[in-house]
Amino acid sequence: ILLRRPLRAVTGRAIEAERRLNHREAQEEAQARPEPVPQDETQQETQDTRRQDDRKQHETLRILRRVPFSLLHLLIKLLPVALFLGIGYAGAAIVGDEQAELVTLMVTNAYVAARMICLLVEMVMVPKSPTIRLCRASDRTARIVTRWWNLLVAVGSIVVCLSSLGVLFHMPPRGTQALIRAIVLIEHILIAVFIWRIRMPVANALQPPSRLRKRTFWSILAHMARFWWLPAMVFDLALWLVWATQLRGGYSWIWRTTLMTVLVILLSRVAAVLAFGAQNRLFHISDETEIRYPGLQARADYYYPFARRVLSSLLVFVTIVVLMQAWGIPSVAFFLHGTLGTQILAAILSILIAITVAALVWESANAALQRQVRRYEDTEQLSRAVRLRTVLPIIRTVLLTVIIIIVAVTTLSQIGLNVTPLLTGAGILGAAIAFGSQSLVKDFITGFFMLVENAMQVGDWVTAGGVSGTVEHLSIRTLRLRTTSGDVHIIPFSSVTSVANTSRDFNVVIVTFMLDLGEDPDRVAAILADQVAELRADEAFGPMILTDFTFLGLDSADGNGAKLIGSFRTTAGNKWKVSREYNRRLGLRMVREKVKFPMPTAVSLLSNFGGSPLRVEGDRPAAPPANTNAPDPDKTHE
Repeated sequence: ILLRRPLRAVTGRAIEAERRLNHREAQEEAQARPEPVPQDETQQETQDTRRQDDRKQHETLRILRRVPFSLLHLLIKLLPVALFLGIGYAGAAIVGDEQAELVTLMVTNAYVAARMICLLVEMVMVPKSPTIRLCRASDRTARIVTRWWNLLVAVGSIVVCLSSLGVLFHMPPRGTQALIRAIVLIEHILIAVFIWRIRMPVANALQPPSRLRKRTFWSILAHMARFWWLPAMVFDLALWLVWATQLRGGYSWIWRTTLMTVLVILLSRVAAVLAFGAQNRLFHISDETEIRYPGLQARADYYYPFARRVLSSLLVFVTIVVLMQAWGIPSVAFFLHGTLGTQILAAILSILIAITVAALVWESANAALQRQVRRYEDTEQLSRAVRLRTVLPIIRTVLLTVIIIIVAVTTLSQIGLNVTPLLTGAGILGAAIAFGSQSLVKDFITGFFMLVENAMQVGDWVTAGGVSGTVEHLSIRTLRLRTTSGDVHIIPFSSVTSVANTSRDFNVVIVTFMLDLGEDPDRVAAILADQVAELRADEAFGPMILTDFTFLGLDSADGNGAKLIGSFRTTAGNKWKVSREYNRRLGLRMVREKVKFPMPTAVSLLSNFGGSPLRVEGDRPAAPPANTNAPDPDKTHE
């Protein structure tokens, strides 16, 4: 009765601490960054796993925060036990009879030990104060476990008392042993009943998460977990048989091994929750880092399931090693000092380090390439961005191939295989394949350097492999051109010996005219330059022309006339459009200026025969003679 008030005070403080913790977690959830919508089942599974790890971590931390209140609750509960212990020892000292003193001390020690064992379980369950409970159990389950545990401990204390009293009062050993065996049997029957009572709560606690029950393996485990009580009862019966047959050290070994197993499993569970929580924090990218490196959180989520499986495997491996050590098998010495064990451990560590370094190199290279592409796009260097995006697949393929080869060779060498014959065979096979597919290799190599040297881009007008057209697609092996007739030509890079790109920097329009030898070439050149200047003043065509007309002189002068040559520059890809408009305007201007052009002359053998004079194709035919016999229209009219 006197302890109710301090117990209520401890419970009240625990409730207040729980309320503050819930309020802080609610604020953190409200301020947390919203998760992206999953695109597939893998992303959904990753998000579910991370949420589950977060929830387990919060629950574990919540339980750890309850430990001080549970210890304080235990200390308060131990005060009456300590008082009873003091009274018992004081009474034993007052009693004059030695036998009565021994009985008093025995009863006192048995009660104190039993009560302390009961209080330890009550500290974990705390049926009347859920806010300081150190396990996830309902109030009903906590009450059942506490009551049955008190009963089992009481029966065990009775066995101890009877054993001590039999020795103290010199009772017949056979009768004492028979009585003790009967009581122990009753205790094991009570343990079996207790297992039956808690079979459903334990079965529900052993069920795997709902997201895993769809898989066959976990579904089988879920069904097997519902019958956990069968091996538990068999173990209880076997334990009694070992004790009843008086196997030397067997009963204590089983209990000690069982307690160590439960303790190792509990500690491994706590370590797993803390490790998964640390991994979750490690793979959580802050908002500032995500802004600086977009897509980093998505890449971290991609590797999260693999890292979690590796961490789970390591935890399971360590747990099994510790369990075997607890069972008396020298597993720790095997892995730390044994030849085979150290080799296995070194191989596992080397493989994990190799895979981790490979993943870091792969992600760092991809991040650097993506960052370079974004830098080109942000600085409006779209051509470089397109070229890098085109080369990106081959760079990734080569890098991934190199990483896989290195990791595979490292793994095989750590396993113990001799990789020298494999490397030799792979080298010979690679040389044979390269020799047999020279054209394909040439396509790839030429295409790679074409893309790296920026020889062409999508949308350029090029002449390659004897075909002129617009570049529609560039791969690492082929070039796809569409000609003016609409045909698509797919040209392998091994057939491309040279590339003429019309869409780079500027174009030059070459102007050539055949003039009559009597025409002034300077006057014609002035007309050509004036026409270019007029075209540059045009709003539509002016931005396409870069320079004025340049008169280059006469290329030739013979009987066919004088060949005038000039040029001017236009923007890339616009020379045809400009030259057509320029020729249209220039033709009209030449007619107005009456520029003389040479008349082509040719002798027609079909038209020259008989006694007629020689006819030249360039001369105008003579008018036909008048017909003197034709009637006069005026006279006829008269």
